[in-house]
Amino acid sequence: MKNEFITIGGTTRDISFFDNHGIPVDNCRGKFCRKLLAFEPGAKIKVDKFYYSYGGGAANAAVCLANFGFKVSCLAPIGDDENGRFIKENLKKRRVDISLMRTVKREESGSSFILVSPTGERIIFAQRGANVKLKINSSDLESLKKTKYVYIASLAGAWRENLRKIFSAVGHNHHWIFWNPGTTQYLGGPERIAPFLKKVTVLASNQEEAQKLLRSSKKYRQLNEEFLNNPDNLVKILHDLGPKIVIITLGAAGVIVYDGKKFYRRNIIKEKRRVDTTGIGDIFNSSFAAGLALYKGDINKALRLGLKNAALKVAYLGAHHDHLLKLKDIKAPRPKNGRKVKNKK
Repeated sequence: MKNEFITIGGTTRDISFFDNHGIPVDNCRGKFCRKLLAFEPGAKIKVDKFYYSYGGGAANAAVCLANFGFKVSCLAPIGDDENGRFIKENLKKRRVDISLMRTVKREESGSSFILVSPTGERIIFAQRGANVKLKINSSDLESLKKTKYVYIASLAGAWRENLRKIFSAVGHNHHWIFWNPGTTQYLGGPERIAPFLKKVTVLASNQEEAQKLLRSSKKYRQLNEEFLNNPDNLVKILHDLGPKIVIITLGAAGVIVYDGKKFYRRNIIKEKRRVDTTGIGDIFNSSFAAGLALYKGDINKALRLGLKNAALKVAYLGAHHDHLLKLKDIKAPRPKNGRKVKNKK
């Protein structure tokens, strides 16, 4: 089935709240400093309101891709609890196919408790729950073989076994594979993920994740900080590991892409307001994936789409919300299997 995405990874039900009681603290050890947010022990802090929303890499990407007219299936586990039912209902409402989702008995669904600062930055307390029980079965493999685009988000649990199964089904030239690994995969080091990277179309990470991956390897950990802080060096090394395209987000400094021949650099699009950065990486990366598919591999157009949607994401609360871009908002061809949406004139 052409122009259909399958997203693989985790889902969560989130509780977010705003707080301005935290005290910023600089925690320095030698040359390395970290920004911390401190609260008084034993304090009781009043919260005006809790906001309930949804997240998880596979769910965020699925909703974003469905918005652009693709027929999307989400392959992810949920618990047999109320949150699991809410997660499925949310995805169905947003036109994501849930037939590949599996309910894990006697497990809670993934959830997050998110503190959002006045600047929009967030601290996430995450419980993986059923997400660690992801298991790719034979029927999943058949579905993967039939699709053209696969988006792999952060994986928990038996991630190496699941990756081997996924890539055995889709690691061929007629599949486009977009991979945004999680911390567990990066800490595994280049040696453990290199066999998969050779089959990846687009590898997406942020600068800190890319550095973490290289520092976890004996081959690269001796590189000095100045070298590792240069995004040009990072994308080149990651590209040498096998993916056709490498994209690294640099926070406020923008984004860099390298396809083995050319560097693409873009600044962020300044958001009108900054409310919540939760899920911004998922939204940018899946929007880039959508753009690459819609615009027939045009990296410049895919970057513009990703940056524009990321700016919209930050302006509202929640990892995926109703204000994200839709196909009708952009000038792009409609996916053959997507829903019919007229472009704005």
